[in-house]
Amino acid sequence: MKIHEYQAKTILAKYGVPVPRGEVANTLPEAADAARNLLANGATGVVVKAQIHAGGRGKGGGVKVTFNQADAESAAAKILGMQLVTHQTGPTGQKVQRLLIEETAAIDRELYLGIVLDRATGKLVFMASQAGGMEIEEVAAKDPTAIIKEEIDPAIGLAGYQGRKLAFALGLKPSMVNQAVVFFQSLYKAFVETDASLLEINPFITTKDDKLFALDAKMTFDDNALFRHAEVKALRDVAEEDPLEVEASKYALNYIKLDGSIACMVNGAGLAMATMDIIQYAGGSPANFLDVGGGATQEQIEHAFEILLSDKNVKAIFINIFGGILRVDRLATGVVAAARNLNVTVPIVLRLEGTNVEEGRQILKDSGLNFQVGATMKEAADLVVAAAKVGA
Repeated sequence: MKIHEYQAKTILAKYGVPVPRGEVANTLPEAADAARNLLANGATGVVVKAQIHAGGRGKGGGVKVTFNQADAESAAAKILGMQLVTHQTGPTGQKVQRLLIEETAAIDRELYLGIVLDRATGKLVFMASQAGGMEIEEVAAKDPTAIIKEEIDPAIGLAGYQGRKLAFALGLKPSMVNQAVVFFQSLYKAFVETDASLLEINPFITTKDDKLFALDAKMTFDDNALFRHAEVKALRDVAEEDPLEVEASKYALNYIKLDGSIACMVNGAGLAMATMDIIQYAGGSPANFLDVGGGATQEQIEHAFEILLSDKNVKAIFINIFGGILRVDRLATGVVAAARNLNVTVPIVLRLEGTNVEEGRQILKDSGLNFQVGATMKEAADLVVAAAKVGA
C-alpha cells in the first residue's frame, strides 16, 4: 500500500525524524491559509507540492517554490486539479486532489537515503548516496559504486557503527555524524515498526546551519501486515488507485491493470508472470495481472470475471491454472457459472493442469459453452492471441 508524502512525513515525525513544517490542503482557501501561517511564523518561502502516488512530480510541474503569499496562491491554483503527468503515472497522468504547503529550507547538500528488503539475503538494506535529488535507478545504472549499502542484522538493528559508516561515506561534517546516526536509526525504527516495504528520503538534506531534514519522503507498506496497523491502513487513498484494482482488493484478488487486450486469470504470482511472458512471446499483449490465489471460491472467480470484463480493451480471456489447493474441477465449475451468469461473449481459452484436471476438462466440455482448451501453455497462448485478433 502506498501513501502520500505528507502522510509519510507525519509518521516519520512521530519517530523523531526532522521534517520541514507543512500543512496539507484540499482546497485553494486551505492552501492560502497554510502559506499565510508559514510565512507569518518565520518561513522565508513556501513550497507548493502536488500530492499523488508517483515520483517525478517536480519535473512534471507539480512542485513550485515561492517566496510570497501571492505567488504561493498562484502556484496552488495552477497545481491543484491539474492532470499531472510524470514518468510513473503514464501518459494519462494523475489528477492532483491535494497539496502539501511546506516551508522552504536553506539547502546546503542534497543526499539520498533508502531502506528496502534484499530478497537474496532476506535482510533489510540501508542505502545512501551523495547523488540526492536524482532518480536512484539512474544513479545505480550509471555508477553502482555511488550507492553505499549496509546490510542490517534483524537481531541487532541498525548499529551505531553502521550509522557512522554511512555518515562518513556521505561526506557529512564530523560535527553532524552523531545527529545523522540518530536520524538513520529513527528511520529504521519507523520502517520496522510500521511493517513498511520501502522507505525513501530523496532528497535527504543538510542545511547551511548544519541541520538534517527529510525534505521528501516515500513509504509503502506490506499489505499482509496491515491488519496489525489500523492507523496505517486508514491512510489508504483509493482515489489514487485504479478503480478495477480497488474493486479486486474487496475480494482478496491480486489484480494490476495493464494496457493489453488479453485478460489473464491465473493462480500463483510466478505462473502469472510466466503467462504474461508467453502471451508476449506469442505476439499478444496482457491486459492485466490477476492472481486468484490457491483457494479461490466460485464467488471469487465470478468477481474476477466481472473485473476482467470491465476493462473495455479486453478482446479475449486466458485462464491458466495449475490445480493444487485450487482443484481444477472447482475452477472449471466456477468458470462455467461465471460465463453463464455474466453472459460472457469474448473468447475464453484455458490451459489446465493439476488436481482433478480430467474432471475439470469434462465439466467444460459438458457445459455446452464455446471454451478452447490448450494442451500446453504455448498452444493456449497461440489460441488466445489468435482469438484476441479476431475479437479486435
